[in-house]
Amino acid sequence: MAKVTLKQTLKALYPAIYLLQSIKFGRPSRITVIAIFIGIFISLISFYIFVLRDLPSPTGLATIPIPLTTHIKDRYGNELYKIYLNQNRTLIKLSSLPLYARQAVLAIEDKNFYHHQGFSVTGTLRALWHIITNQRIEGGSTITQQLVKTSLLTPDRTIQRKLRELVLSIAVEAIYSKDRILEMYLNRVGFGGAAYGLEEASQTYFGIPASGLNLAQASFLAGLPASPTTYSPYGTHPELAKARQKEVLRQMVSAGFITWQQAEDAAAVNLVFRPPSTDIKAPHFVMYIKDLLAQKYGNDVVEQGGLEVTTSLDLGLQAQIEKIVSDELAKVSFLHITNGAALVTRPGTGEILAMVGSKDYFDINHDGNVNVTLMPRQPGSSIKPLNYALAFRKGLTPATVIDDSPVTFNIPGQPPYIPTNYDHRYHGQVTIRTALASSYNIPAVKVLNTVGVNNLVDFAKTMGITTWNDPGRFGLSLTLGGGEVKMTDMATAYGVFANSGSKVELSPILEVRDHNGSILEQYKCSRTPLSLIPAVFAASAFTTETTDCNPDPVIDPKIAFLISDILSDNSARTPTFGPASQLYIPGSPVAVKTGTTNNLRDNWTIGFTRDFLAAVWVGNNDNSPMSYVASGVTGASPIWRKIIDRLLKLYPSPGFTAPPDLLKIAVCPATGQLACASCPGKLEYFIPGTQPQTACSGNPGPDRLLEGVKTQR
Repeated sequence: MAKVTLKQTLKALYPAIYLLQSIKFGRPSRITVIAIFIGIFISLISFYIFVLRDLPSPTGLATIPIPLTTHIKDRYGNELYKIYLNQNRTLIKLSSLPLYARQAVLAIEDKNFYHHQGFSVTGTLRALWHIITNQRIEGGSTITQQLVKTSLLTPDRTIQRKLRELVLSIAVEAIYSKDRILEMYLNRVGFGGAAYGLEEASQTYFGIPASGLNLAQASFLAGLPASPTTYSPYGTHPELAKARQKEVLRQMVSAGFITWQQAEDAAAVNLVFRPPSTDIKAPHFVMYIKDLLAQKYGNDVVEQGGLEVTTSLDLGLQAQIEKIVSDELAKVSFLHITNGAALVTRPGTGEILAMVGSKDYFDINHDGNVNVTLMPRQPGSSIKPLNYALAFRKGLTPATVIDDSPVTFNIPGQPPYIPTNYDHRYHGQVTIRTALASSYNIPAVKVLNTVGVNNLVDFAKTMGITTWNDPGRFGLSLTLGGGEVKMTDMATAYGVFANSGSKVELSPILEVRDHNGSILEQYKCSRTPLSLIPAVFAASAFTTETTDCNPDPVIDPKIAFLISDILSDNSARTPTFGPASQLYIPGSPVAVKTGTTNNLRDNWTIGFTRDFLAAVWVGNNDNSPMSYVASGVTGASPIWRKIIDRLLKLYPSPGFTAPPDLLKIAVCPATGQLACASCPGKLEYFIPGTQPQTACSGNPGPDRLLEGVKTQR
């Protein structure tokens, strides 16, 4: 909201205020009276210049303005969506509408509409109070004021515009009848997308004329104008649309228009929406962008301001991934796997190259419009790299030996916690390298018990996880996926490893221009565009250095490398996944981790190189369990593999380069100590100061930090 200065607020009234302050009590002199009249005259002139000059005529409401179209494009200028592309506006007569359709709008927007003269005294005083106390322009608009603002004025939040709105509203009320004003409002107000006016809204959302609306449908539509993007049933959070409908019904009861029973009956109706017919590409991504724009610029600007928005999306890649997700899910539908989502980013810049929020956005009956990449889901073992990164910060190493054996954790007030491995077996003495790469559960829980649950919660927040806001509900199962996360957050967190320890927030918008071509925002971190269409691909596309990315160093580059190195070590993951799983890409080192929840409701695969990151999820939107899924073989992994194969063909991965100050020392895998004659060992990386100091000799060494832990009391 725009800031309001005292000078701006009182600009038109300075002369009168100054003179009134100069009046002394008692009978004013002739000079004082003359001065007062001069002051009033000057104030009226100022008021005319500031408010009335060039004021639009209220008779202009007789014509319908044409709102400007906002264009959302991919990184190469391909049109993804035109907001208000088809502005077909069918005028309706107020008399043709069901009474409750009119009442629904009045109840939620202006229940005293038929009793005021264009403005609400209490609303105006409340807005004035907020201006004085908060120094911000706030609402309090009646239906008449909304009509004036959207039809005759700009949506600017200034004192001048608010005063003009007030004057015009009074004039409109003097010229037009109440029914005519309400009719004009219902024919002009935006209901989202291409739907201008109640008739178009009824046709767009329900495929019926407004005269045929029932109470449930009418109350739903009445709630949209306040924020069409937020309350859209096709948007990111369709549940908000239902909540808004219930609020409209409550207000109708409060106004005495309907009974509680009628409200409850209407709320219980299962609304069936007409599938969106607008030509839209990458719909989940487009709706995500619309939400971001609305939060930043407001709905009026987004839906009528004619913005030119260039996003980071690669439409060619997006189309390929949409097909991969659909095709692969069709192959496993017999396993009760009905949905999937995928996200491709550039970790170094935060750009989103592709976002597939579900198998079919237009499958409204199965919540296809829900964008799973933005919804909290349990990550399974895909969260383990964060646990081990924290462990490395605490002094553990990839060579630290952990006893993968039965263990019971007794926590006061809770039942005993007995973690089990995915394969229901125990693997004895294993290094952290093997434990992470092979995704053993018991070692991960023991490590979390060592570093602390609250410490992991705090650490994850610095890495980009935004959903762990109630640490009191987490326990040791957190490292096995006990805390819900968003895929977008996981992309940010894994991006830290790809970026050598620096966090770069996701930035899907590259540039926004207004309708005059002026730049409103520009993301200067973007690299030279890389088209994934071979005909226009240039091998040098990634040679350009990134600038102005503002990376946030959150972990030591050495720790980031250790995680990346372990996750790209096929021999370390072979005990669980075998030597030739979907995760192994010969000749192309790719760091990758899977995750599956114990109840088989979520299955993940997330992998990255230095230049790309691909995250995939499969499951069911209704949270029902899949009948079977095997990480690295079925579920998310085949989708991820096909995506990463396409990326690697265009930009092969050279692997991950170790920081120069890392140590590489031969150690005995059985003990974690320096290699000896009886255990020649293998080379392992160490952060200086964490390397073992003694050679193996048959006795446990100091690095066997977690060996032998059986029970934690």
